[in-house]
Amino acid sequence: MMRAMALTTPLVLTAAAVLLPGVASAQTAPSSVEPMVPASGTVLDVTAEGRTTRVPDLATIRAGVVTQSATAAAALSDNAARMSKVLAALRGAGVAPRDIATSNVNLSPQYRYAENQPPVVTGYQATNSVSIRFRDIAKSGRILDALVAQGANQIDGPNLSIDDPDAALDEARGDAVKRAQARAALYARAAGLSVVRIVSITEAGQDAGGPERPPVVFSARAMAAPAPQTDIVPGEKQVGVTLSVRFLLR
Repeated sequence: MMRAMALTTPLVLTAAAVLLPGVASAQTAPSSVEPMVPASGTVLDVTAEGRTTRVPDLATIRAGVVTQSATAAAALSDNAARMSKVLAALRGAGVAPRDIATSNVNLSPQYRYAENQPPVVTGYQATNSVSIRFRDIAKSGRILDALVAQGANQIDGPNLSIDDPDAALDEARGDAVKRAQARAALYARAAGLSVVRIVSITEAGQDAGGPERPPVVFSARAMAAPAPQTDIVPGEKQVGVTLSVRFLLR
């Protein structure tokens, strides 16, 4: 006599948390294998975002020199001379060599345009810029002022970030798990069930407090100062982690 076998398919409920725009853009699609579904009980999938904040401790700024001359050689030579002074000022300010990197070198002709006539080369423009990481944000504005005094005439930035975000990310992960558990308990109560256990946890995305440009503030710190000084204001960065957590309810 053959014994009949019955298969039960668990009910799957899905609840998605509302994500902040800054974190949603940082998400990446998980590449994990779909976890096994328990043979009995109700499965609840919850997406939760954990958050924490940190004050940025790293500022990345591009500083460069733009020169123009009648010939390409003269434009490039003048640019190199001024850039040497800028690099010397960076080293004199205590910026480590590992935090200075050339980001762009460009030489291009300049044209004069007239109606019904071909363009005429009037000279050449040379550009040389470096990317600088400032590990002491409070001093970065003063150093930028020194670079301009030495010939820098192109400033771009700052991009503020967290040098070592691992501890903040772990804190956000813990917060995300707590939020997911609280939401699972809410759904379980509403459905007349209880949470048995977590079946799986998948990290769906993270935002480590990436670059964001704050305003550069000019302030006169002393009445005797010959010119206002540049201040870089770090503000605060939000660090977030998004988790997809699967619960078993009964």
